[in-house]
Amino acid sequence: MELRQLRYFVTVAEELNFGRAAQRLRIAGPSLSQQIKVLERDLKVTLFDRDRRSVVLTPAGVALLPGARALIAQADELRRRALNLGASQPVRIGYVNWCPTDWSERAAGIAQLRVDTWVMPSHAQAARVAEGNLDLAICWVQTSDLDSLALQARLLGVDPLYALAVGPDDSPVAAADTVVLVDADAGSWSSWNRYAEQFAAATGARVMHTDDGGVTGPTFFEHVRGLRRPVLNNPRGQNDSLPNDLVRRPVVDPSPLWTWSLVWRRDEDNPAVHALIDEFTRGTGDFGLNAVGVWLPADDPHQPGDHGAG
Repeated sequence: MELRQLRYFVTVAEELNFGRAAQRLRIAGPSLSQQIKVLERDLKVTLFDRDRRSVVLTPAGVALLPGARALIAQADELRRRALNLGASQPVRIGYVNWCPTDWSERAAGIAQLRVDTWVMPSHAQAARVAEGNLDLAICWVQTSDLDSLALQARLLGVDPLYALAVGPDDSPVAAADTVVLVDADAGSWSSWNRYAEQFAAATGARVMHTDDGGVTGPTFFEHVRGLRRPVLNNPRGQNDSLPNDLVRRPVVDPSPLWTWSLVWRRDEDNPAVHALIDEFTRGTGDFGLNAVGVWLPADDPHQPGDHGAG
């Protein structure tokens, strides 16, 4: 029995709906259901009677709920006391272009969080953590990066990458029929260049080299128009507004995924940092990494089955 499973139990008991509980916990619905089954097996009782239309607590569930709430409250209080003893400096966190929208609220009561204003590329943010200029960073890394910089990582998010093309056809496109842009400015695009080259090598996508910074933004749109072929979108432009003549096309056979890791130093001894790591990654699911037909670089630290490591 694990504390997180008790949290899952209490949340489902409060919602009496696995879908709503999964949303609150930021965990995939099937994963939540599986963890409840594991808890029931460990406790040797049935906690919920459930069918397609309703979820209700069993008598055993009603009896155990107050104790579960008390254990969670005691654990949270113990963590707060430990943090107050050891945490006087704010925890510094950096990111590239994506971060949870609620991280200040989730950090409340754990530690003061200082979001770094230097929005830098993934490889630069990882290096800043290794050098001690940041305590945490959200970035794209490979296992070789973690080894060379003495970092650890947990999965925090995933972006399914699409292709951008001249419209109106927005049907799925095979990975082999796409183009990937590799920019000469390695200082800005080192991580993307590695990803793009590995994607092309694995799928047969065409590589186009550029030196104009046209991996995102208006120059990228011009490349798409000039190539007249679907071009894999960089995650920096994942949510950019598109010109009217361009469309997003899903990429299949396989579908590329870009992972976002929360990274920290392997020798980190600040309990506040570790508490925030647990909080930010609490209840995260697999984000589709176990789906059939998806692609990750071979050196991605979050290969299916490994995304909970760290």
